[in-house]
Formats: sequence, structure tokens, C-alpha cells
Amino acid sequence: MSGVPLLLRVLREPAAAAGFSLPEWDLLLRQAAVASLVPALRTMLEAAGVEAPPPARAHLDWMQALAARHALAVRWEVREIRRALDGLGLPVILLKGAAYALSGMPAARGRMFSDIDILVPKSRLDAVEAALMMHGWVSTQHDAYDQRYYRTWMHELPPMQNVKRETVIDVHHAILPETARARPDSGKLRAAALAIPGEDGLATLAPVDMVLHSAVHLFHEGELDNGLRDLLDIHRLLQHFGGHPGFWTALPARALELQVGRSLYYALHYAARLLATPVPPEALAALSGVRPPPALQALIDALFDRALLPNHDSCRGPLTGTARYLLYVRSHWLRMPPLLLARHLLHKAVRGDGAGDAGQPA
Repeated sequence: MSGVPLLLRVLREPAAAAGFSLPEWDLLLRQAAVASLVPALRTMLEAAGVEAPPPARAHLDWMQALAARHALAVRWEVREIRRALDGLGLPVILLKGAAYALSGMPAARGRMFSDIDILVPKSRLDAVEAALMMHGWVSTQHDAYDQRYYRTWMHELPPMQNVKRETVIDVHHAILPETARARPDSGKLRAAALAIPGEDGLATLAPVDMVLHSAVHLFHEGELDNGLRDLLDIHRLLQHFGGHPGFWTALPARALELQVGRSLYYALHYAARLLATPVPPEALAALSGVRPPPALQALIDALFDRALLPNHDSCRGPLTGTARYLLYVRSHWLRMPPLLLARHLLHKAVRGDGAGDAGQPA
């Protein structure tokens, strides 16, 4: 397909890279680097039996070694978190990258991330925070407004960083902010969580909930520099779980139950549109009631088709910046009612904050 970025072509069909010239390999790696996808790209090429030319292979091999060290560090850090929370009598429910890694899922292959995310009951936030502080984690937000922003309106504590290792943990009590229009029931997510075999005290969300959380995270997000990586997560999760009996029936039903049907629709739509993910028509049909009207769909396509591409000069068009900005505004609109949003943006403007993470006070 003419005009499709090299990285997108290879994520769809890794064997396509076999015929690339050296300049194309160079551009492919540059696009993958800005999308945080070089290690994942290597695992896909290896699985497809594609042999990179020596200069590209040296870089890919180095990134594979880095990803292997990262995976070991994540496992060690998660066990330190579990040890810190051991006396609280609650399972540590891992989210996203850490969940994939500790479960040994295909979505973990070559995936690198900066924070470890966990989900705990809102009623236990104080106890969890205190236990983590006793083991060396401290809040990274010191401004009084930022602290109030997180603790009053958000779905997580302010990020906590270990004073020795500088690792960061995000403690969630929900998957969307308290002020968001959609309010998935966190109790239902926790009740359906599954223990990780061989990892006492650790759990992940159920398969359908894992997909929904990934979808909600991506399509409520305002900063999309890692958007393609997150869409690849969804692609890999759907491929991994799609063969499980009843999965494709349960997935849309669960999305509607948790009031996140529109996010799942977008996840399935763009996974199929950009990554050629096989999605049964019946799954999309089950979401027909939450599908956007045609005019809105056309607008959203125009925005995400641009914003989900790697943030590299070779992938940017004249409207890419506008698309990213409009999706940043959209993310705030989805997360906050109008008066609170106006107040929050005014505070950011007065303080001089830029357009940072839509879910954080930047």
C-alpha cells in the first residue's frame, strides 16, 4: 500500500522487510525507535525468519540484550513491590506491561516500559501508600495542587519513585479518573482478576478486562508518542486471546457492561485498520449501538490515522500536529466535566505548564 510508513508495513507483515534496502532498514529502525518498538520489532522479524543486514542486525541485537535485562529488572522490581505489600492481605494486581511480563505473554516480547502499574481497592490506598513509603518509594509530586489533583479527581496516586533505584510505580484504584464520563466498576475488575501461576500474591486482570484496559488507556490518552506501541499491545492481546472459546462473544459484552464500549470499538477498528488485526464481524456488530455516527467516525479516523503513526519526520504530514493537539483536547474533555476542565487548564496556563500528559497535571 503506497504511502504506508515502513514500520506499519512490517508490523502488518514482518516478511515484507526481507526485501528492504539499507536506507530502508535505516528508516525502519528510526521509525521504530521513536515509537519505542525496536525490541518488539526484532522479536517479530525473528519469528518471521527475516535476516536483517549486518548494520541493522547489530542494532537489533543490542536492543534485544537491553530488553532482556529490562525484563529481568521488571521481575525483580515487581517482587520488591509484592514484598512491600505482603502484610496487607490483598493481591497485587499488575496492569499492562508488568502484567504481560510476569505472565509470560506474547505481548511482553520486546516490550519496554518505564513504570510499573498496579490496581488496588480505593479503600486501601492509604495503607498501600504507607507500606510503599516504608520500603523506599516516595511521591514525585510536591506541588499542593498536583497532590489534590491526583487524590481528589484521578484514578491513581501521584507516581511514586524509589529513592535508591529510581524506579516508578503507579498505584491505581480505577482505570479511568473519578471525573471521567465513563466509570468502569473497579470492583468487577478486581473480582475477575486471575492469579499468576507460580507467582504467589500476584494477579492480572481477566483476559477480556486486559484488552479493555489497554483500549481505555489508548483511546482516552492525550499523549500519543507511544500510541502505536499501545495499539500493537491490543493487536497482540487479541491474537493471543482470540482463540480462547467464547472470547469474542465475552469481549463486547464485558465492554458494554463496564460502559467502555466506544473505547473497545475504536480499539478493534484501528487494530484492524492500521495493523490488519483479524477481528470477527460479529464482535464489531455487537458494538453497533456505541459506534460513532458516520460524520464523527470520519473525523476521528482523520485524527487517529495521523496521530497513531510514529512521531518521525517521515510519517508526519501537514495536519499531524493539529490532529495530535485535537486528540489532546479530546482526552481532557473525556476525563473532566467542563467547569473542572476549564479550571484545570487555567491553572496549567497560569503556572506555565505545557501540553503534558492528559491524565496528569504535567
